[in-house]
Amino acid sequence: MKIATMTCAVWILACLSAEPAFASSCEGLAALALKDTSITVSQLVPPGHFSAPGQPAGRGANPYANLPEFCRVAATLKPTSDSDIKVEVWLPANGWNGKFQAVGNGGWAGVISYSAMADAIRAGYASASTDTGHVGSRGTFALGHPEKLIDFGWRSEHEMTVTAKAVIQAFYGSAPRLSYWNGCSTGGRQGLKEAQKFPDDYDAIIAGAPANRTAISLWIAAAVLKDPASYIPPAKYPIIHQAAVAACDAHDGLKDGLIDDPTKCDFDPKVLLCKGADGPACLTVPQVEAAKKIYSPAFNPRTGQQLFSSLVPGTELAWGVQAQGPEPSANIYDQYRYVVFKDPKWDWKTFNFDSDVVRGDLPENLVMNATDPNMKPFFSHGGKLLLYHGWSDPNVPTLNTIKYYKSVVENMGGPANASNSVRLFLEPGMGHCSGGEGPNVFDKVGPLEQWVEQGKAPERLNASHSTDGKVDRTRPLCPYPQVAKYKGAGSIDEAANFVCRAP
Repeated sequence: MKIATMTCAVWILACLSAEPAFASSCEGLAALALKDTSITVSQLVPPGHFSAPGQPAGRGANPYANLPEFCRVAATLKPTSDSDIKVEVWLPANGWNGKFQAVGNGGWAGVISYSAMADAIRAGYASASTDTGHVGSRGTFALGHPEKLIDFGWRSEHEMTVTAKAVIQAFYGSAPRLSYWNGCSTGGRQGLKEAQKFPDDYDAIIAGAPANRTAISLWIAAAVLKDPASYIPPAKYPIIHQAAVAACDAHDGLKDGLIDDPTKCDFDPKVLLCKGADGPACLTVPQVEAAKKIYSPAFNPRTGQQLFSSLVPGTELAWGVQAQGPEPSANIYDQYRYVVFKDPKWDWKTFNFDSDVVRGDLPENLVMNATDPNMKPFFSHGGKLLLYHGWSDPNVPTLNTIKYYKSVVENMGGPANASNSVRLFLEPGMGHCSGGEGPNVFDKVGPLEQWVEQGKAPERLNASHSTDGKVDRTRPLCPYPQVAKYKGAGSIDEAANFVCRAP
């Protein structure tokens, strides 16, 4: 009798996990009982019928028109009395690849990342996203709500992951065989935090331009916005950029309009000093000093200690993100107004790069930062980390990611021990997560799949740049510290004519 019962149980489980039969209908997921979770939507969305909430009907082409049929589950999670975390889980109705891909956010989040979820389910993944526990793109929610700050910092992503895996299990009758995280900026930071705090949540993580909080926006604002004479009009950004490229482009042995490694660039904006009166093609003395500060790491004025990295030559075309004013970039300004000083009327001009940096770096103010170099628990079960960052990023200093990568490698005992677990790819001329003058479009998920599923670590990523929709340059991206070197023959716009070598 006992054997017969076991055989029946095994048979039932096999039937539940077989396709095309599902363990539950999409609508049936509404009755799924999960801790601290209320499912608000569980509906089957026909092919091409999804439109993002709040998206005006009939205005422009529908970016979701080519989505396959999928089960859409929306839920509200309340792990604390002050939590109100919205999540969505999307489940392909056909052709599920057996895997889960969670997607990250940008800035202060406050929205579901629908477009990234759409990319995931087009590729056959089940996917999930969260608004991180609040609505809106500003940091105002954090004032007086420490639990909501924790939700934003890390709890929402973990709770979303637990919920998504339960929904996937209930719908398909089997857990995902592999779970991947894919995010950039805040999404990159979220991925690192997941690996550091919940190392078993994911099998592999794509983390682009991790946006850990520093006072960089206040450093740049102090350089260019505090004194009106130091302000650099955006119309002058191109001339500074052209001068930087002219000074640094050929350092890698190839003049191609890109700065391959800005750390080897000795550009001094003083070459643009006006010979006489101020003009559109030169910089005044205060503007030269302001530009130098943008390129310089922040220093403590009392001790001379280096505090954090700033921007590098090659970022100038997008300096407006941090330097256009009239106030500092909102992401960091909100961090100090609503999290550090807890005063919506706090004036950034009073910021002290000695005592106020210490205050800003208190653990309770940096609950979101993901800088712990100990990734051994994540790597110990075969976890893979693919980091990437554009050298022309004007939002998040690329040097911060390099510093973090080096700390992880050192913690692992050196490159030989770390290379099969973590790799960093830097993109000359790429901006924040995408865009820019350099090749900036490249597949990250495919190489990660090969790394995890076939044991083939990425030796190069092929990137492309397009103008008016037409590809006009391809280039390999190499695992740091390697760089792409021209072979000496063939077009410099074709990746096949480059190899990855040590600098």
